[in-house]
Amino acid sequence: MDLAAQRARLIAELEPFADHHERFQYVIDRAKTAPSLPAELKLDTFLIEGCTSNLWLIPTIENGVCHFRCDADSLITKGIASLVCEFYEGATAAEVAATDADFLATVGITQHLSPNRRNGLANLVGKIRAFAKVAAQS
Repeated sequence: MDLAAQRARLIAELEPFADHHERFQYVIDRAKTAPSLPAELKLDTFLIEGCTSNLWLIPTIENGVCHFRCDADSLITKGIASLVCEFYEGATAAEVAATDADFLATVGITQHLSPNRRNGLANLVGKIRAFAKVAAQS
């Protein structure tokens, strides 16, 4: 599925909630069922700086497509990071490098984050796109 289709799918999944409280509860509920990283992968190397809580990202590329795993010690952070990773999952490096995760603003998530969480989100997306840019040049 290309990123335009992923964006449309995630917007359709998140839009139906009447207000941001319900939407955030849905994101938290999703985080509870999202896979966790094993403790041995929760290294400083994979830590995203500037986030309110600890957030780890493990990007990989295989057969020309990107894969992203994440975890956090806060459910809201883990839920939002999982949405971002799901958005970019399986896309080519060139597509990831060229595409912002703007669907979060479209559904009203970004606007209701604290400044620290917005900063962490921006750093997560920046790290994902920087990884993809390097991978696309390889």
